[in-house]
Amino acid sequence: MITIARPTWRWDPWREMDRMQREISSFFTLPRPRRAASFPPLNIHSGDDDVIITSEIPGIDPGDVELTVTGDTLTIKGTRKPHEVKDGETWHRRERGSGDFFRTVQLPYTVDSGKVQAEYSLGVLRITLPRAESDKPRKIAVTPGK
Repeated sequence: MITIARPTWRWDPWREMDRMQREISSFFTLPRPRRAASFPPLNIHSGDDDVIITSEIPGIDPGDVELTVTGDTLTIKGTRKPHEVKDGETWHRRERGSGDFFRTVQLPYTVDSGKVQAEYSLGVLRITLPRAESDKPRKIAVTPGK
């Protein structure tokens, strides 16, 4: 006579479902790679009459920055030239990037591209974008009916 020993464990479908749920949940909670920060960083605020954009671009020659406005879109392009070390010198740390940069921003309303002003001081670019007259809200008087 052959005797078959009973296994010491039993398959539990509820325990298996819990295990699968933990595995699936852990898949969605894995650390995600950080998105590279956009350059140049921008601060944007607006009022009724204009949009003000400030951007930190230290070490960049203002002549290497190009601004383009089309309707309600601003594009900032530029180049940060690399700093070269002299013969006999070596880099110990190089954290500031170099090369071309490009940012496009949709503005909250159409601007008057003929009146845009840009100033560069102490590494900060300040762009003033006046709202187009045709885009400003108009107050309409209501007259009594007959």
